Amino acid sequence: MIDSIKYRGPDDRGVFFVPISGDRPGIGLAHARLSIIDLTPAGHQPMASQDGRFQIVFNGEIYNFKNLKKLVSDYPFQTKSDTEVILALFEKFGLKTFEKLDGMFALAIYDTKDNKLILARDRFGKKPLYWAHFGDTFLFGSEMKALCIHPEFCKELNMESVHKYLFFEYVPTPHTMFKNVFKLEPASCLVYDGVSIVRHVFWKLDYSERNKDILKKASENLDDLLNRAVSKRLISDRPLGIFLSGGIDSSTIAYYAQKNSSTPIQTFSIGFEEKTFDESSYARKVSSYLGTEHHEMKVTSESIKNILKHFGEILDEPLADPSMVPTYILSKFTSESVTVALAGDGGDELFAGYPMFQADVIARWYQYVPKFINRFLFNTIKVLPVQHTNLSFDFKIKKFLKGFEVSKQYRHQQWLSSFSLAEQSLLCHNVSGTIYEDIDRYLAESLAGSLEQQRDYLYLRTYLMDDILVKVDRTSMRHGLEVRAPFLDTAIVEFANSLPTSFKQKRFITKRILKETMRGKIPDEIINRPKKGFGIPLAQWLLSDLRSFCESVLSREEILKSGLFRYEYVERLKNDHFMKRSNNYKQLWTLMVFQMWYSHWFK
Repeated sequence: MIDSIKYRGPDDRGVFFVPISGDRPGIGLAHARLSIIDLTPAGHQPMASQDGRFQIVFNGEIYNFKNLKKLVSDYPFQTKSDTEVILALFEKFGLKTFEKLDGMFALAIYDTKDNKLILARDRFGKKPLYWAHFGDTFLFGSEMKALCIHPEFCKELNMESVHKYLFFEYVPTPHTMFKNVFKLEPASCLVYDGVSIVRHVFWKLDYSERNKDILKKASENLDDLLNRAVSKRLISDRPLGIFLSGGIDSSTIAYYAQKNSSTPIQTFSIGFEEKTFDESSYARKVSSYLGTEHHEMKVTSESIKNILKHFGEILDEPLADPSMVPTYILSKFTSESVTVALAGDGGDELFAGYPMFQADVIARWYQYVPKFINRFLFNTIKVLPVQHTNLSFDFKIKKFLKGFEVSKQYRHQQWLSSFSLAEQSLLCHNVSGTIYEDIDRYLAESLAGSLEQQRDYLYLRTYLMDDILVKVDRTSMRHGLEVRAPFLDTAIVEFANSLPTSFKQKRFITKRILKETMRGKIPDEIINRPKKGFGIPLAQWLLSDLRSFCESVLSREEILKSGLFRYEYVERLKNDHFMKRSNNYKQLWTLMVFQMWYSHWFK
């Protein structure tokens, strides 16, 4: 099992094993170590507590471990690692330990005395943690492929998850593509005693606190919080760098990293030959402005092809975000120079940075337009010339209008989705009516007061957690690279959630407070430029260099193998795109990723 994910921890490996004895079940823990803090052999895992009662395997970083160490100052520490601090805390505080941890983590602790297994995952699901229960066998791991190695694992496709994937472009937590296999929810722990499974939530997103500062004062507070969050994420015994796209989020992280470093920070970016997708010039501008040591490479469709050959193996579950491909390339490129990287993930969700938030402004008055006018407009834009550039006008307007086919609480996901419920009825032999249940559940559990706060909560609990963070974790850890996200510092998240919506977005101005904070720290050109997104020229490449690959993956033979989709509809999607009658890159890519995943896992 540990061999299957050895790339996540190439520096060391360890196993703790107790065989079945009478009525007492056996237990096996395994760990592949990526050494970041305390590089000595003393940091080896699985690690035992001083009295031997507790055994731990832990993936991640605890940024406040030095302060937490003071709470257990009488513990006889043998290492300088954050892992041993968790053990000491657990010995004293039990399950209360997890609410004290500031960082990203997925961990398992085995209590040898009470014969209990405890799993825990960080507040935002930064680190992955899968678990499964088959009969009297309980499995867990950082990736699905580790569980699948076990002989008790039952590989049965979950059809409801297939439909969720087609809608979300990922499988939302806690579901997975397989029956009886789950993702542990963020900010929660699970206790298994060999019979029952009990889950506890140790932290919740809170929108009840109201920040009463004026914008200028709030901006000064954000400046201090960002500085602290980045500073503590610079702690590493291995080389460290920054993912720099040239957008405001990554540029913000680069600014504070350079501010807290006495030497030039290493920054990394990739670019494309297609101008509407290439941001490399902005990254160079920021690097020059801040004085970082910049590294850059160009991505071609040929390099994409080489990755796609192994895409099914890389993915635990299908994830149809095309930016996973350049993120994979960027991670590999960055890992050649450093072992730790900081990224700007979370900035868009916390400070209302997505174009869909601007679309919300228009949607507020457009929702009162009669349906027959909406149908008229939709039929009218069908005759607009189809463009395949980045976020072209015709693509955005068609997506916007599709949002009004569903209730407003589902509108944002409809904008993001590949296949709506209506489209799935054309694609699939059977259609599930459960694709909205996760949105309903999150809205019900949300403590958010306003519609805008509910929207922000949904993005944090869906798109950020199950798309953005999964994409970064799988591609970076594939190359033994740890990526840290300062925007997801608990203090920053709680601060952002306390802000009035007008501090984040004022009509069409997004990330208002972040832009105010960064004024004078990074070039105005970076602050004022519109949101681009980390995409690839997929629509164009599907017309040229990737067309034959698309035809192969979505051939009649391959589609009929899975027996899940109607080939006639798939063929129509392909032909309409190839003949430039419509831009179907999202639908085609979503199906391609699924087929690549399916052919690997069910070969």
